[in-house]
Amino acid sequence: MTSPLIRDADLRVAAPATAAVTVVVPTFNEADNVRELLGRIAGAFPGDVPFEVLFVDDSTDDTPDVVRAAAPAFPFPVRLIHRDEPAGGLGGAVVEGLRAAAADWVVVMDGDLQHPPELVPDLVAEGERTGADLVVASRYAKGGSRAGLAGGYRLLVSGASTLLSKALFPRRLGGVSDPMSGFFAVRRKAVEADGLQPLGYKILLELVVRCRPRTITSVAEVPFAFQERFAGTSKSTAREGLRFLQHLAGLRTGTALSRMVVFGLIGLTGFLPNLAALYVLTGAGLHYLPAEVLANQFGVTWNLLLTELLLFHRERAHRHWADRWARFALLANADLLLRIPLIALLVAGAGMAVLPATALALVATFVLRFAATQALIYVPRTRREGRDGS
Repeated sequence: MTSPLIRDADLRVAAPATAAVTVVVPTFNEADNVRELLGRIAGAFPGDVPFEVLFVDDSTDDTPDVVRAAAPAFPFPVRLIHRDEPAGGLGGAVVEGLRAAAADWVVVMDGDLQHPPELVPDLVAEGERTGADLVVASRYAKGGSRAGLAGGYRLLVSGASTLLSKALFPRRLGGVSDPMSGFFAVRRKAVEADGLQPLGYKILLELVVRCRPRTITSVAEVPFAFQERFAGTSKSTAREGLRFLQHLAGLRTGTALSRMVVFGLIGLTGFLPNLAALYVLTGAGLHYLPAEVLANQFGVTWNLLLTELLLFHRERAHRHWADRWARFALLANADLLLRIPLIALLVAGAGMAVLPATALALVATFVLRFAATQALIYVPRTRREGRDGS
């Protein structure tokens, strides 16, 4: 569902028709940074380059009021979109800004001044010089620096996130040394905003993976030194880290085949809690047959949790958690009931040996279980109702 928006509220300008650059600034409680940011942007642009600044705001403080109050003091258009429901987090705010941008070039930057505004014209100039569709401000390019990252923990997380992303998408991220950067310039025509599915704050990764090489065909980089915050506190939390991992998994499992592979790997990990529970239950004196049944439910629960975390994070809202668990457990346990008769049919009816028959039955029931899980648990009700009613 699209978030309710307040567009250009109380500001003295509408979207300009001739802006060459739209600077999109997603904000969340950055009131103390707004005036300094606008002042430094004003000083960065040459006088002959028309530009606008577009704040897309999810704040719970007075940031929108500060933007409205500051706008008349500057000689360039300042626009505001305030979202009452911050769908997609910071990435969702950027996508909203990309949709509303009036210029051919869109520069995305944070509102805390860790991204130096003085570099904005250089990003656009590099894109014009090289013909690139996307220009990334990189901390890892020669001449760049991560100095503004506070503490060894954030440095470690940033480096590990970069390595993991590049390992999962070696071709899509070719030539992008800093896929975690939130500071970049992109040609508006190269972005398919409606095809983006942002989750959290790593919008550049989303943009490159979804749009390259179809619409974003070439990438350039400009080194930059990551700065310390001007005011306020960091929004980077453990929860954001979890959202990043979910986003990464969602990007990597974008096709049915990749989802099936991950679904199978998750199923393999389910043996660990299953065996652990079986060990505890039998050790407590429970007969092995009921212990097997109970232990299997531990594996089912484990598989469900990982499946929802890594594969169907967005789709789990379509049903209540108890309904999802009951359906998932039913499918997982029905797998065994289907597999045994299938093995018997292959051995007795087709004359197959037991081992190849078992392997074939495992593959067949796995494919069926994956298809049934997707169709019966995570397909939106509205989609099914739409087909039934058409």
